[in-house]
Amino acid sequence: MAHGLKKHLKRLKAPKKWALSKLDGIFAPKIKSGPHKKENSYPLSLILRNKLKYAVNTREVIQILSQKMIYVDGKVRTQKNYPVGIMDIISIKKTKEIFRLLYDSIGSFTLHRIGKNESSIKICKVISVKIGNMGIPYIVTHDGRTIRYPDPVIKSNDSVIFNIFKKKIIDFIKFDIGSLCIVTGGYNTGKVGIIYYKEKYYNNQEMIYLKNFEENQFFTKISNVFIIGKGNKSFISLPKRI
Repeated sequence: MAHGLKKHLKRLKAPKKWALSKLDGIFAPKIKSGPHKKENSYPLSLILRNKLKYAVNTREVIQILSQKMIYVDGKVRTQKNYPVGIMDIISIKKTKEIFRLLYDSIGSFTLHRIGKNESSIKICKVISVKIGNMGIPYIVTHDGRTIRYPDPVIKSNDSVIFNIFKKKIIDFIKFDIGSLCIVTGGYNTGKVGIIYYKEKYYNNQEMIYLKNFEENQFFTKISNVFIIGKGNKSFISLPKRI
């Protein structure tokens, strides 16, 4: 019998966020290890093939990536199944196009075209705040970054505005009532709303209640909330249908 992890993925078992058709084949790309969790990431091959329509099959995807013209967060990526996650910036050197990976209103991944003034800014959610060797404080973000010597005010579930070229934090957004956020998991994935109430249950699970711009109310777990702004002001541009 074969041992180790499976190297294939059936299309029916692929995450719903990928929005793959059941009738287009049997298999789907299997994501490699990377900065994002597999259930919250999108393979680079599907971005080139399904979203941008630059390739018809995987062979053409490999040819495009081998030319080293696809950048993710300012770094060249040549792996066809590299995991791209929410807020990641995809830039194409030859066409000079820049996109940000986000969720649409139904919870599927979508590419949002952005300008040059926004291409260096990335919002990262703070997963944990720790103290390392020699008493050096650092934070760990949702995309696997370890940033040393952050502002002492920054806590878990806050968001930091990170410059991907200068490799430093330029600002941060506190997780608090009145903050604008996008839901990244659960039934309400992709919805944008303002936090108006927080409630903690007996099992230490904290629920966050939100209102969207049409005053519709919904709630989700605290782990599914990603802060992107304050009040009605977002620090990044969003797709129109969000």
